Amino acid sequence: MPKAKILIVDDDPDFVEYTRTVLEGADYRVVSAGNSDQGMLVLAREKPDLVVLDVIMSSVLDGLSMSQRMADDPDFKHVPVVMVTSIANTDYLALFPTDESIHIDAFLTKPIAPAELLRQISRLVV
Repeated sequence: MPKAKILIVDDDPDFVEYTRTVLEGADYRVVSAGNSDQGMLVLAREKPDLVVLDVIMSSVLDGLSMSQRMADDPDFKHVPVVMVTSIANTDYLALFPTDESIHIDAFLTKPIAPAELLRQISRLVV
């Protein structure tokens, strides 16, 4: 029997496929979206158990925008978010907020180790 349903929201198709392969190999069901607007639509339609969310997509802080929208929505505020990003390796790091509450449950830096991704997901999805 498949485990939880995971929504991957990332604009890098290679990352999405890599992550899909890792998650499906661990019996998770996977759906995906390429930016936060698509992500919110898939979130509403698919009702995933967890979201793997990139920071930089159609705008620099697109992923943070989606996590905030989820937190503000009673239907989605309970859905855990694992944020994955390469922002630390970019000139955009200074734009990442450090003085406010960010609505994420785990933070991983790309490239991510499959074992660590699976560990974080299994910790958050019961």
